[in-house]
Amino acid sequence: HVQLVESGGGSVQAGGSLRLSCATSLNPDSRYCMGWFRQAPGKEREAVATIDSDGNINCADSVKGRFTINKDNAKNTMYLQMNTLKPEDTAMYYCAAEDGRVRKAPLEYKAYNYWGQGTQVTVS
Repeated sequence: HVQLVESGGGSVQAGGSLRLSCATSLNPDSRYCMGWFRQAPGKEREAVATIDSDGNINCADSVKGRFTINKDNAKNTMYLQMNTLKPEDTAMYYCAAEDGRVRKAPLEYKAYNYWGQGTQVTVS
């Protein structure tokens, strides 16, 4: 049973920063893709940034230059550093992973079959 546990959300003023963490029970020696997705009320879930085991990264255009995704395999944890936050970044942020069936860290949320419970980010 794969577990993904997000933390680090909160409320921040526009222009501020937050760092989200996703602790995972996935085997760090396995090959799989992970990513951050978000969903605002009344909107569809959208990709924020994704990363695969080779370090290939994809980012949504809306966050390029502001958000950075990375993994620490020693800690089995993925991070999302969010800088220069905007009110439109307000959403529930979800950590996601898949079990090695895809490559190149696709931004399509349907490619991921494991999801965390989400952590709220509010920017005012």
